[in-house]
Amino acid sequence: MKRLGDDVRERLARGLTSPLRHADLLALGLQKYDVERLLRRGALQRAYGRYVRGDSDQHLARAAAAQAAHPRSVISHFTAAELTGLRTWTDAGRRTAPHKVWLTCEPGRRRNLKRTDVVLRRAGLSATDLRLHRGLWLTSDARTTIDLARELPLREAVVTVDHALASSVSRAELEAVLDRQSRWPGVQNARAAVALGDPGAESALESYSRMVLLFGGLPAPVLQVEFWDGYRWLTIRVDLWWPEFRTVGEADGLEKYEAATPAERRRLLRRAHERDQRLADLGVEVVHFGWEDAVHHPADLVRRFETAFTRGARRTGPAPTWRPATPTARAA
Repeated sequence: MKRLGDDVRERLARGLTSPLRHADLLALGLQKYDVERLLRRGALQRAYGRYVRGDSDQHLARAAAAQAAHPRSVISHFTAAELTGLRTWTDAGRRTAPHKVWLTCEPGRRRNLKRTDVVLRRAGLSATDLRLHRGLWLTSDARTTIDLARELPLREAVVTVDHALASSVSRAELEAVLDRQSRWPGVQNARAAVALGDPGAESALESYSRMVLLFGGLPAPVLQVEFWDGYRWLTIRVDLWWPEFRTVGEADGLEKYEAATPAERRRLLRRAHERDQRLADLGVEVVHFGWEDAVHHPADLVRRFETAFTRGARRTGPAPTWRPATPTARAA
């Protein structure tokens, strides 16, 4: 930037409040070699034929550039979820393209667009479907959730519905979007996802595995439960709980045991073993599972729970006292 004249530098600073085309940069007084030098030094970023500030967040810059390349579009679907922090999960074995920039614009003469780097959906947009986020127009969390639920298989759609209900929208807001999309493709799948949504799920694995078990014929569990040990409420809480079968389900992603040092990893494993012992003292069955079980071996996972249900139903001691974890306890 220092090699540019003061007047050019000021015009460029004002112009980069939004993505610019190459011709726009030249009109501001830059030369072609100036643009190339600024790109090499990281003062500019280029995406989708547009230029943005080099210090802009990379994800935000890509989305802004793609949106500028498609006038009257809004950022939607996976890209809106990524920018606002809505949880998504897709099976890597399917070609869902969450890495592309997803946009939506009002219907016109052209059809939906799906390229190697952009997906453009043409669909109606109301004022309540929009939100302004860091200077960019995105679909609202409710609209984003329903759009994804229409695109994704039910098991994956519930991941986003669960998180949206827990973090930013009400079920009534989701149902209002469904009513506006009553005849749109995939809306029945989205209705099912909203009906099954539970804000108690705290991870994508909990959401996805809950659907695996439901589709396998098992009853719905209670989410996030804590137990009484006869003297006090235990600080531990469990992910899934079937009181009628005295069975606990624990969704254990491998990141749960990631640690900076071997000593820290041993400490985490020891705490997990102590936790299981305290649950065993309450007279309950405990089933641990991870992503590999839920995605690659769902039938085996269902059978494991059925076996645990059988054992738990045979227990004759007093049933454990439990309650849903309080919001404070969930955050702990």
